[in-house]
Amino acid sequence: MTSRSTFRRHRVVVLALDGLLPFELGIPQRIFGKSRDAGGRSLYEVVTCSVRPPGPVATDADFAVLVANGPEALATADTVVVPASYELGPVHEEGVLTPELAAALAHIRPGTRLVSICTGGYVLAAAGYLDGRPATTHWSHAEHFQRLFPRVRVDADVLFVDDGNVLTSAGVAAGIDLCLHIVRRDHGTAVANDVARRTVVPPHRDGGQAQYVRRPVPEPQAATTSAARAWALGRLGEPIQLRDMAGQESMSVRTFTRRFREEVGVSPGQWLTQQRVERARHLLESSDLSVDQVARDAGFGTAQSMRQHLQAVLGVTPTAYRRTFRSSGRDTGGGPGGDGRSPGPLLGTARAGAVG
Repeated sequence: MTSRSTFRRHRVVVLALDGLLPFELGIPQRIFGKSRDAGGRSLYEVVTCSVRPPGPVATDADFAVLVANGPEALATADTVVVPASYELGPVHEEGVLTPELAAALAHIRPGTRLVSICTGGYVLAAAGYLDGRPATTHWSHAEHFQRLFPRVRVDADVLFVDDGNVLTSAGVAAGIDLCLHIVRRDHGTAVANDVARRTVVPPHRDGGQAQYVRRPVPEPQAATTSAARAWALGRLGEPIQLRDMAGQESMSVRTFTRRFREEVGVSPGQWLTQQRVERARHLLESSDLSVDQVARDAGFGTAQSMRQHLQAVLGVTPTAYRRTFRSSGRDTGGGPGGDGRSPGPLLGTARAGAVG
């Protein structure tokens, strides 16, 4: 394993723009800043910068934030995060960068991982980083975003899109999902789950889950599908039929399927596959079980079936996934590639959320 003397934290630089949303500005610090390895070492260093010299930056609230770093900090980043702003001006109206913003982005080194939260994607798109790539933004801005940036392949129906070294998310809570996804991609499920527990948020919402769930909170006294989900999670290694899940709620299959999609945003089959992929990832990272045994315990039945699903979702085989999370690069703080810059083989350019 890499010695302690060579350990280097992955540096995340968050770009604070005028009109920023304080909640979204704080997401990277909360998620990356709380990520630690088994020895308690911080895995990321989070720095906030402005497009101007150090000083106050206006928010969309009744207060400003004092930012201690100017745009030069972007040159030191392994990952740059652009949160949402409501004062993007020409970026939002014409799809072009202001001279000030263009000068700031010029500091970013080639190969730096780029991340946007909500309308922060407008900045990446205006800079040309999203040309020809899949991306997402808040569902209410998606149509305008697509018109303004026709070269971007906009998907308005997902929480986030992972396209290798460029990642975009929908609004607000989806930024948490994306940052947790990046921690999981860099350092594995155990680290990401620990951060999620500390933050008191769900440890994983798949990127392909719908942004807008029409009825996320059941009406008073209305039946839910939560018991069926808990029942299924307790027996992922067994064959599970849709009628069995519906039976846990004493519903018809048709009613259960409709109610499930209303509450979760995906079909029961998609959800079940997501949970089995997560179980497989955990076992591949944390156990010495054979690939065949992991496939059985995760409910895929055969190694070939699990291989197909992991390839569809992660872009890698189970063996390659396990090798990635047991490589010495995990101790460098620089993500899968071990140099602090490369996104490595995990996920590659595969779109997060695909289900085989």
